[in-house]
Amino acid sequence: MTGLYFGGDYNPEQWTPDVWKDDVALMRRAGVNLATVGVFAWSSLEPEPGRYEFGWLDQVMDLLADGGVQVDLATPTASPPPWFSLRHPDALPVNADGVRLSHGSRDTYCACAPAYREAAVGIARALGERYAGHPALAMWHVHNEYGTVCHCDHAASSFRRWLRERYGNLGRLNEAWTTAFWSQGYSSWEEIRPPRATQYLVNPTQALDFRRFWSDELLAAYQEQKAILRGFTPDLPVTTNFVFGAWVPVDHARWAAEVDLVAIDHYPGDAGLGAEEQTAFAADLARWWAGGRPWLLMEQAAGSVNVETRLHTKEPGRMTRHSLAHVARGSKGALFFQWRASRGGAEMWHSALVPHSGPGTRRFREVVALGKMLPRLAETGAGAVRAEVAILWDVESWWAMQATHLPSAELDYLAAVQAAHRQVWAAGVGVDLPGPAADLTSYRLVVVPSLYLVPAEAAASIARYVEGGGHVLVTCFSGIVNEDAQVWPDGYPGAFAGLLGVQVEEFHPVAEVRLASGGQGRVWSEDVQLTGAEVIDRYAGGVLDGSPAVTRNAYGEGVAWYVSTQLDDEAYRTLLEQAMRAAGIELPGLPAGVELVRREANGTTWDFLLNHGDAEAVVPADGLDLLSGTEVRGQLVLPAGGQAVVRSD
Repeated sequence: MTGLYFGGDYNPEQWTPDVWKDDVALMRRAGVNLATVGVFAWSSLEPEPGRYEFGWLDQVMDLLADGGVQVDLATPTASPPPWFSLRHPDALPVNADGVRLSHGSRDTYCACAPAYREAAVGIARALGERYAGHPALAMWHVHNEYGTVCHCDHAASSFRRWLRERYGNLGRLNEAWTTAFWSQGYSSWEEIRPPRATQYLVNPTQALDFRRFWSDELLAAYQEQKAILRGFTPDLPVTTNFVFGAWVPVDHARWAAEVDLVAIDHYPGDAGLGAEEQTAFAADLARWWAGGRPWLLMEQAAGSVNVETRLHTKEPGRMTRHSLAHVARGSKGALFFQWRASRGGAEMWHSALVPHSGPGTRRFREVVALGKMLPRLAETGAGAVRAEVAILWDVESWWAMQATHLPSAELDYLAAVQAAHRQVWAAGVGVDLPGPAADLTSYRLVVVPSLYLVPAEAAASIARYVEGGGHVLVTCFSGIVNEDAQVWPDGYPGAFAGLLGVQVEEFHPVAEVRLASGGQGRVWSEDVQLTGAEVIDRYAGGVLDGSPAVTRNAYGEGVAWYVSTQLDDEAYRTLLEQAMRAAGIELPGLPAGVELVRREANGTTWDFLLNHGDAEAVVPADGLDLLSGTEVRGQLVLPAGGQAVVRSD
């Protein structure tokens, strides 16, 4: 595909053949060119062990090919059929409480169970043999949203093998896990179990290693299927859809090298402007994982946002803006779950491109309009997103901060990273989300939000960046522990103390705290002592009255800022804008609610401008709006909820 993909998950096994024909006709009308097929179809494809029924899928593949729709063909291994669970009860998952779960939902398997791995490879091989040469086949889609964990004996055995490879001997493991505490020292590998429910607090390093283990184990399961499919179709891409969440034990940055196309699912959970910020954050993460390669928004919701216990209907135009926000940041298109809304089943109320009310609806009219819009943007794929700010993201810090032993249950790594991203996004400045050990030299400013877990080499890399002239802004609860989740020696913020020119003597968790500048902090504060830094702001009132709250330290040729509390949005935005200007970043000064993403290549720029506000906005612009085909001279008027993509040479 030289253009952009448009379409989504198609589940024809839920419908009769007459509906299939209507579907293909509607897909042509909407401009759909890619359908993900077969994700949850295992029982329809293999109703009994070793007996395959491909006739219905043959018809669907032929219909899609005739309709000009390519297929992202999935292996259905995220949802084993009932016969599998009945035959292999030991392959059903066991939760942390030691309870074996029953069949009746999706993801009812343990990826460590030999029977499951064998069955998964078997259905992948059958699909490869059947459809390797089919004209509709464009790529392979392995599994769905890898992330299911298990605490069963199969998992325990695999965990022990992984630990042997990581540590080599029990002495090193006992040291890393600090097993001298609470008499946890292990004298044989067989004594080690997954971190199941226990009397009190779980060993934090054991829990962290269990996450690391599952990331590697699930990757191995993916690679087994990928190898089978690659053998049938060496030239076709193989991927899986990354899902992001606190429950997901997958290091997507590491996995990205093993997929031919990084693909993500994204479902924001905020009814307000937060949904737009979450969309930008997810797309920036995906772009970084892809490492400059194209990536793909594999799933999003067409018509709703999930807000706690209810659905919020997307307002007119919001589906389009969310899609364009992903394309602006490098997505190869915009796909959805799903094509046609299900009449029954657990996700019958999940929105779809064709809703229950059918194609004669506002939503489907927007779908058709989006399908006509996307081909006009194919040229923007030549450009790279201009990102002058890096916000460090590290999944292991996230996992480590989900432990139950922290000094405040309100400490939230993801929230800290998203708070930094939100301010830079609102300022209209491009953002990358690299890992702590990445080469940072191309960025003017690097933000390090609550990077709790910091290996020595990562700390040294960040220090070299600043020493060479870079600017860094570090926020509270950073540099606290090493890769074994053990506190750095000589006090906080151990890994960054020399870089920041401060020493933190004590933590002071709080509900809220005032600053001398008038700003507000919440959740956290610290007793900061200066060892070379200068004070930018101080605490006002309380036990830390007059103590440093925000500092700045000259380090080599660069500058290192430190923020010892969680600032409210207004104060944080002011500080970050100050730091960006000091780093030489020009702020575009956008109207409130307007999002800007700039792509550049060979002297050409493409500005994606999205107005998420409920009022008309005027922004400076010159060039050709690819969406309307009109020339823009000097300024662009964006209606409420409107969008434009302006090319300038």
